[in-house]
Amino acid sequence: MRKRIAILGSTGSIGTQTLEVIRQNPDFFQVEVLTAQSNVDLLVQQAREFHPNAVVIGREELFHQVSKELDALNIKVFAGEKSISQIVTMDQIDMVMVALVGFAGLEPTLRAIRNKKPIALANKETLVVAGEMIRKEARQNGVDILPVDSEHSAIFQCLMGEGKSVEKIYLTASGGPFRHKTLEELEQVTKEEALRHPNWDMGDKITIDSATMMNKGLEVIEAHWLFDLAPGQIDIIVHPQSVIHSMVQFEDGSIKAQMGPPDMKVPIQFALAFPHRLKNTFERLDFADYPTLTFEKPDRERFRNIQLAYDALEKGGNRPCVLNAANEIAVNAFLQKKIGFFEISDIIEQCFVRVDFIKSPNFVGYLETDKETRKLAQRLISG
Repeated sequence: MRKRIAILGSTGSIGTQTLEVIRQNPDFFQVEVLTAQSNVDLLVQQAREFHPNAVVIGREELFHQVSKELDALNIKVFAGEKSISQIVTMDQIDMVMVALVGFAGLEPTLRAIRNKKPIALANKETLVVAGEMIRKEARQNGVDILPVDSEHSAIFQCLMGEGKSVEKIYLTASGGPFRHKTLEELEQVTKEEALRHPNWDMGDKITIDSATMMNKGLEVIEAHWLFDLAPGQIDIIVHPQSVIHSMVQFEDGSIKAQMGPPDMKVPIQFALAFPHRLKNTFERLDFADYPTLTFEKPDRERFRNIQLAYDALEKGGNRPCVLNAANEIAVNAFLQKKIGFFEISDIIEQCFVRVDFIKSPNFVGYLETDKETRKLAQRLISG
């Protein structure tokens, strides 16, 4: 029987690559639900190809356009943010791929877990913002959360068959496009330069996060909740070739690494098919193309977001939520050319100081923290 997949964020980078995986494996997967925020043309095109049971368009004013385009195909059409959270409760869904960007992934992920749907998680912000709550809910509902990020998929694969003998893990980082730039040069970098990642083809937000290395900081927090590791057991190592996706060091000193080309379709397929491995025609790693693999420590002075993420994890409570919200607003402002590259970290630091600390927030507490932080960050940018 084919596994029925709901893809939240089907028109984004991860969503479109998930559909590539399903396209290659029609005997194993079928598309049950597609959702998008505003990309009507691509959503309609996907729906016509994969014939899902239902689609959701996040922007309610686009409902009639989508509905008209799909009227002849007997596909249910819904609209609005609440519909994205509600659609995951459908009995026909066997797995939910959360490929939404940012805080928007939290509520639908929580709703899916409470309805006992296994999660393929490409939205790291869900665990960054509310990792303690999500892990508790997943445990209580017996739900698997399978990582889609290449780094966390690599760790997950390295841990298969192992006991609790982990000494530490290494999250590898490409270093982004600016790893050799000085502090003075970083002050002058442009949006266009920041969007030119040397190895990965990703959405704008995550590409900027890679350039600031916030992406790696968020992954540290995500790894803490996925693998139950202390902050001191999670290290970052810059590996510009991006063929070692991450490593686990065990108590006896041995290290396991997971390797492959820089291609997100492999971890996507692994999450969808788990516990099985499926054949595919994706690119294979040719070691002759990589005669030298290099490693270096990240510079936390030039890339302050790494330290800010560790600080948020150590403090706990709602601090990671503040980190994420402030970063989302600051990155958006940078993309709109309202602030400079270094100001992203400045805004996050100021939000840390000025947003009230909550030691044990509930869901409402996370929502209020996110809202307060976004308003503050917007004022800081405007003022």
